[in-house]
Amino acid sequence: MKALVVLPTWNERETLPSAVEGILRQPGEFRVLVVDDASPDGTGAAADALAREHAGRVEVLHRARKEGLGRAYAAGFERALGSGADLVFQMDADLSHDPGALPSLRAPLERGEADLVLGSRYVPGGGTAGWGMGRRLLSRWGSFYARTWLRLRVRDLTGGFKGWRREALEAADPGAAAARGYAFQVETTLRALRAGARVVEVPILFSERAAGRSKMTLSVALEAAWRVPLLAVAPPAVRPLAAGREARA
Repeated sequence: MKALVVLPTWNERETLPSAVEGILRQPGEFRVLVVDDASPDGTGAAADALAREHAGRVEVLHRARKEGLGRAYAAGFERALGSGADLVFQMDADLSHDPGALPSLRAPLERGEADLVLGSRYVPGGGTAGWGMGRRLLSRWGSFYARTWLRLRVRDLTGGFKGWRREALEAADPGAAAARGYAFQVETTLRALRAGARVVEVPILFSERAAGRSKMTLSVALEAAWRVPLLAVAPPAVRPLAAGREARA
């Protein structure tokens, strides 16, 4: 199955080469799509150099301006589906997500056991490294907050390390998601569940970013705080996944 990893970037020049090389080393012929929102630090140029070095396996989508994580992912997903990818993965380019975990996310998808696989910090075997107590408590509270409002059993709703079967991604329709910041992760998982996707969590170790600054801002946090209750009150409408899944079975 053709597998493509979408990497959104904003000022990730220092870590992008290691992230891309790590992905390309994994078994299964992963391809990489870097989605750069005109990073002022030269990330786009570094991505172009990687695309030249790994022609056919690395591609770059340059966007004119920064519009938020959600819009970057939506653009990347559209390109990934248009390229014929069977499996689409999403992860951070700052090395907080270990490329070595990609095969464990891929396996349930290829075995037909899941339509969406979440790399989870909050199932047995998962965890975080390099965080202080305050950061750990805030992250756990964020997942608990979203899980409680939306009445879902998913333990790690706010994580961004995911693997999708194309049918689930199409049904979730991330381009229609309203969230622009980290709430996009919650909304897309909710959309997949409402479409009937089988969601599985596999444990990962999330590490503090290797370089640069966190993209979490007050406005991003506030969006998540008000958008989650809104999703609970007015859940997104999606098309059922069953027909597409049966067609591929």
